[in-house]
Amino acid sequence: MFLNTSYEIITNGIESAIVAQILKFIGHAIKTKKLDFQVLATTGGMPSSHTGGVVALSTTVGLICGFDSVEFAISIGYALVVMYDAAGLRRSTGKIAACLNKICEDYYAQGQIPMERLKELLGHTPFEVFVGALLGAFIAYVNHFYLFQ
Repeated sequence: MFLNTSYEIITNGIESAIVAQILKFIGHAIKTKKLDFQVLATTGGMPSSHTGGVVALSTTVGLICGFDSVEFAISIGYALVVMYDAAGLRRSTGKIAACLNKICEDYYAQGQIPMERLKELLGHTPFEVFVGALLGAFIAYVNHFYLFQ
């Protein structure tokens, strides 16, 4: 029913992003020995759910339309922009937020004025993006060849 349709493409993308977020939650719970359900809705961390989603989407487009199709070229271009943004721009933004938080802590500590911290974990390391890409491709292949048959 879903095989070789747009439903398969979008389902694989969403499923991959959800699985990545669940893996982040489990990893965080093991690391901190606490259940923090906010991790399910945060950016950053291992693996990249954005990357997993767009790579699953692109891989499924390639499997359905062909890896030499215009549709695949467009989807992989979109995936590369998302991956670059995750490992580059958003990661840099997180580093800037950490620096600003430190400056504000030092400044506000003198006057005892409360401050609101900026979110620091925004992007991903290249390895987190790579693992997200592997996860997305794996889910797309498994679903295409085994689940949607």
